[in-house]
Amino acid sequence: MAVHRPSDIKPLGHSVQESVDDFFRTLNGHAPKNLYDLFLDQVEPPLLRATLRYCHGNQSRAADMLGLNRATLRKKLKQYKISADSHKL
Repeated sequence: MAVHRPSDIKPLGHSVQESVDDFFRTLNGHAPKNLYDLFLDQVEPPLLRATLRYCHGNQSRAADMLGLNRATLRKKLKQYKISADSHKL
């Protein structure tokens, strides 16, 4: 298993910036519509799944880590059709 030193880890914002820049390059000058909603629809589900996995499916702990109340987390899981068993993926 690889050991990561703090200097090896890029800030999350750096990865997001690279992905968004790549997205804009693929548009070839066309302007996207509803970019904010598109971004949330692409980023929020993997964030929820990864957090659930990290918390071994414990929704209360995941909600706390995300800064959401449990009811809001459950609403988002339903919105994105993410099962409570997603942590096993």
